[in-house]
Amino acid sequence: MIIKQIRAILYVSGTRKHAWQKRDTGLTARIIVSFAVLTILYLGFLTVLVYIGINFIAIAVIASIMIFAQWYFSDKIVLWSTGAHVVSREQFPELHDIVERIVARNSLPKPRIAVVNSRIPNAFATGKTPKSSIVAVTTGLMDQLETEEVEAVVAHELAHIKNRDVLVLTLASLFSTVAWYLMQFSFYGGMHRGRSRDSGGAMVLMMIAAIVTWFVSFLIIRAISRYREFVADRDGAMMTGKPTKLANALLKISGTMSKIPQRDLRQVEGMNAFFIIPALSGDTFASIFSTHPPVQARIQKLMEMEAAMS
Repeated sequence: MIIKQIRAILYVSGTRKHAWQKRDTGLTARIIVSFAVLTILYLGFLTVLVYIGINFIAIAVIASIMIFAQWYFSDKIVLWSTGAHVVSREQFPELHDIVERIVARNSLPKPRIAVVNSRIPNAFATGKTPKSSIVAVTTGLMDQLETEEVEAVVAHELAHIKNRDVLVLTLASLFSTVAWYLMQFSFYGGMHRGRSRDSGGAMVLMMIAAIVTWFVSFLIIRAISRYREFVADRDGAMMTGKPTKLANALLKISGTMSKIPQRDLRQVEGMNAFFIIPALSGDTFASIFSTHPPVQARIQKLMEMEAAMS
């Protein structure tokens, strides 16, 4: 039934055999361009700081320490904020079996497995390295999806771990975080080494540079996050060899979201960046601020993979 719904809303053109195995060059190019623009933006930001004499080193050190602490403790923070609990094989043997099948087929280290007691069907991955990673699923996901669909979702999360997306996005946001703190600290003295008559103009210039850097980098980092969701979909589907199962899962999860009270969804809205599908999503304009691409676009790419594999 789900397959018929997908094929009814999407037209998938045929592609030659084994085309699905090739890298999505368009997607790769967009990621490279995004990082290039981000690099140019940050270099410009640093140039402005040097020009007006800001004590940038001290702020960069503080921001770097905070980012490192966030990255180092990210798994604990995420588990605590979501109410996820690491579970043993004895507690959830079928879930452990699913993870073990995927990692065995793809020569990946087995992550720790956690479960969130929530009726909202979702999943996420966190961790600093593949060996210290955690894959978490909600009880709602296991209750509402078939075994192969749960496997497809888990593979998507393992792809995030394999691609070190937590590290990539943390590094991408380094100078964005610096810009954010500069905006906060710009109202206080002690950062400018110039003469007092010049401090007002320098402060305004720094404030403008910080705002522009933070806002533009915010949009670019969100775009990078959306691109990497497409990559995780593709790599996860390759791990299982069943793109349709992930498409089914995405369709079911997104359909279920609309039936859950907004109050319950808002309680986990802060974790949208980690979930396979955001708990709340906005309109088309708001999508540029989203960490995830539209579900229908993700399903279309997966169905194109399925057609190319047949």
